[in-house]
Amino acid sequence: MGLGNKIKDIVGIEGKTGETLRPMVNYTCANITLGGAGYPLGQFHQQFLAYVEGMRTGMAGRITLISGLWDAISDPMMGLITDRTKSKMGRHRPYLIISAIPFAIAYLFKWTSFGISAQGNETKTWLWYLFASLLYCTFMTMMSIPHTAMLPTIAPGYFERTQYKIVEYAMNSVGQVSSYVFTALALSGFNVKTALTALPTPSPDDRHNYAMVGIVLMIWFVWAPIVCFFKTKEPSSKDQINEKMDFKFLLSEYKAVFANRSFRQYFIISLFFSMSRYFCSYADQYFMVSVTDTYNIFISMNIVAGISEFSGSPINYLITRYKGKTACGKILGPLMVVGMAINGFLTYETPKAIKYAVIVISQVLYNIGFSGPGFVAENIQPDITDVDELITGRRREGVISTFKTFFSKTISSLMGFAVGQSLEWFGYDPKVKHPTEQSAKTIFGLRLNYAIIPSILAFFCVLSIFNYKMTKHDHEEIKRIIKEKHETGECTVTNDEKKRIEKIAGMKWEDMWIGKSKVNRDIENIM
Repeated sequence: MGLGNKIKDIVGIEGKTGETLRPMVNYTCANITLGGAGYPLGQFHQQFLAYVEGMRTGMAGRITLISGLWDAISDPMMGLITDRTKSKMGRHRPYLIISAIPFAIAYLFKWTSFGISAQGNETKTWLWYLFASLLYCTFMTMMSIPHTAMLPTIAPGYFERTQYKIVEYAMNSVGQVSSYVFTALALSGFNVKTALTALPTPSPDDRHNYAMVGIVLMIWFVWAPIVCFFKTKEPSSKDQINEKMDFKFLLSEYKAVFANRSFRQYFIISLFFSMSRYFCSYADQYFMVSVTDTYNIFISMNIVAGISEFSGSPINYLITRYKGKTACGKILGPLMVVGMAINGFLTYETPKAIKYAVIVISQVLYNIGFSGPGFVAENIQPDITDVDELITGRRREGVISTFKTFFSKTISSLMGFAVGQSLEWFGYDPKVKHPTEQSAKTIFGLRLNYAIIPSILAFFCVLSIFNYKMTKHDHEEIKRIIKEKHETGECTVTNDEKKRIEKIAGMKWEDMWIGKSKVNRDIENIM
């Protein structure tokens, strides 16, 4: 066996490398936008509203809260819509092309008020950015949920999905790092040295530069979902039969999701992970401006963060391939906790060399560690769809994928609101930027939001990963009996396998679709 074949065997590529990777790249290239677009918003936007547009942190937080509530409504709606779509192009794929250009325009609106804020009317400024946020959420939902919902269909295999996910992670990292580079260049007037080492603290004089951020990123993020649409194929759904939809049906659809124990475990992992991540990301710029006085390296640290997160990807992939889908979270997750916690010891008086060293170490540890639990959540989500089919007898990729985006975006908005309100309560004033001018109470509030709370939440995220039990063998057995049930109306399973499946699903065998006889199902349909 040659070196190339050995490498292919290690990473699990069968057949020609190009033929294996091409469909993965075609599908996951959309994540340059879907994964990358949120990074500049999470790291810069709330601070942009405070420092540049003069908005109080509490008001900026309310924008993220309201847009998050809209996400809570629009995500489930989109999940049902995409599952019920009849099209020759498939149930999910058409929405990528429909939403790409409106999404790009909404992204620009997030970074400029077209002169409204310069008038000094806080209410008008707030209303404009609320409108922009609602528009952005709507078209992000229209793209992200169908895209996520496609994966179980185009990659039905247990480990095949892991391969897609590792390429997706790479695309997320491309989106993350490139968006930070473009943001830094736009904010510095396209001066590379200033962008990386001497970026000034933002002020109202920077409105033009932030508008340029919107223009550059709008252009950068528009192409990826379009390429995904043309290069990815999905089976036709033109002839599918949909059940009648009413309010009772809607409630039953989402109630059934939470009946799934594996989903509930996934929910808890994702909840703690998202809360930890967004608390940290919404508070970091405030912390570096008003505690450590290190904002000049903020962009550089975000680029280090992106590279570090991507560096964890091959580690996650190999751990997952040989140790299972949760192992990388158990092994790398503690690094995330440590990376967050050590920032809590930094002060303005900390010697500059030590301060910079701790910040760099923190970014490396946090982002390599962050990639572990993140990869677990991303990796197990498609498998939840198969457990759901055990219970319902139907493929509901859109309904299940709703919760992935629902977690990410709604938790993001709630954490943005929580950070904004918390800092306002601790007396933080964006106009008072130097650490020596902040009160001890305010400094503690910044440290609490950036280091203490996120590290505690990350710790609980790691603990929750140990509760998820489905293995590759379990998944293969689940896929086998589902296939057999659809084809023959019955399935063969041992008592031990039945007990294992009951434990994974959290329901008795006879209460699930997989355990009901054809006669019973016919009676239920008549009733």
